[in-house]
Amino acid sequence: MKPRRRWLWSLLAVLVVAGLGYLVLNALQRAVLFPSYATRAQRNAGDGVAGLERLWIEGDQGRVEAWLLPGEGVSPEAPGPAVIFAHGNAELIEHWPEVMGRYRRMGVSVLLPEYRGYGRSEGTPSEEGITEDFVAFYDLLVARPEVDPGRVVFHGRSLGGGAVCALAKHRPPAAFVLQSTFTSVTAVASRWFVPRFLVRDRFESIDVLRGTDAPVLIVHGRRDTLIPVSHAHDLERATRRARLVLYDADHNDCPPDWESFWRDVEGFLGEAGVLDGSRD
Repeated sequence: MKPRRRWLWSLLAVLVVAGLGYLVLNALQRAVLFPSYATRAQRNAGDGVAGLERLWIEGDQGRVEAWLLPGEGVSPEAPGPAVIFAHGNAELIEHWPEVMGRYRRMGVSVLLPEYRGYGRSEGTPSEEGITEDFVAFYDLLVARPEVDPGRVVFHGRSLGGGAVCALAKHRPPAAFVLQSTFTSVTAVASRWFVPRFLVRDRFESIDVLRGTDAPVLIVHGRRDTLIPVSHAHDLERATRRARLVLYDADHNDCPPDWESFWRDVEGFLGEAGVLDGSRD
């Protein structure tokens, strides 16, 4: 074989391998970022949760679910604050009503939007699709007479921090609570030497925080092995009005003491002007 022809065949082989690698990486990264296959929707999920209202939107890939849990004492005559809570990537909305009950006792209504392809929701999860759905759910929430649209908090855990920051590009929060979350997916992927241009769903949260004046509570575990605590410090430095609270915890056991966590959240929301100071 002539040298020139051999060189062309070698180049073609490299391009084919690179192309196959790109396709495999594209498929694998969403399976890792959105492991909806690792969750199973409960048949009677939500039964017995006091006041639960099921909301549905019709997206371009089908129906997506959210649960609304009213805060204590709120009504059309006495509208109160609300929080939009986005869960982690291997969780479902039905895992959270009991924990979120503390918000309700503060007089804060809770909206739990599901991700596309999770639980009973249709479609395939992606940053673009999740953001579109969260915007639609936000608009439904603030249109309700029992919700004060000027006091809506965005609370995200792990991947959920990226989801609520993506929402903040389109709708303004009164405050953020970011729990064990990242600066961006690209920063996390770089630990495994994945180049930025190959990351499909980037969730560049740090860029959102650089552009916001909303107060931000950042909660993280000092021993987090999945999303290192350096992400929390970087988020704090990027934010004009940040409070950083660190716990002696890893990723999935943060916070180690929920009572302490809720005291931190309640104090933060009080200072941010979200809570009604007249409540006990």
